[in-house]
Amino acid sequence: MSGNNHILLDSNIIIYLSQKKLSIDEIFEDNKHYSISLITYMEILSYNFPLKEEEQFIKKLLSLFEIIDITQKIAQEVIVLKKSRKIKLPDAIIVATALVYNYTLYTNDKQLHTLENLNIKYFNC
Repeated sequence: MSGNNHILLDSNIIIYLSQKKLSIDEIFEDNKHYSISLITYMEILSYNFPLKEEEQFIKKLLSLFEIIDITQKIAQEVIVLKKSRKIKLPDAIIVATALVYNYTLYTNDKQLHTLENLNIKYFNC
């Protein structure tokens, strides 16, 4: 599975959805396949949500996505990214996942705009 109809959601997009800084309609379209990296799953569920309702919303939302494991191919891409740029490990894993699968990355992270060969859609929140 690859191509423009496949979307990888960054952790910040999930958080902004739960905080209603982004609406479901802004992110989701018909005929698109949405996934998250395993690192996004871990980051999101380890977040201390101020409201129980927000945490419940997140858990329901996460259950809708394919969770992509960190493979050796993704790990190799992470190594290349980390050696060539100042990028945090979780961000490098998410970017590497998008690159390996050729998915469009939905993010709010401005520093990721400069990465080559990355299909990206930026959301300003």
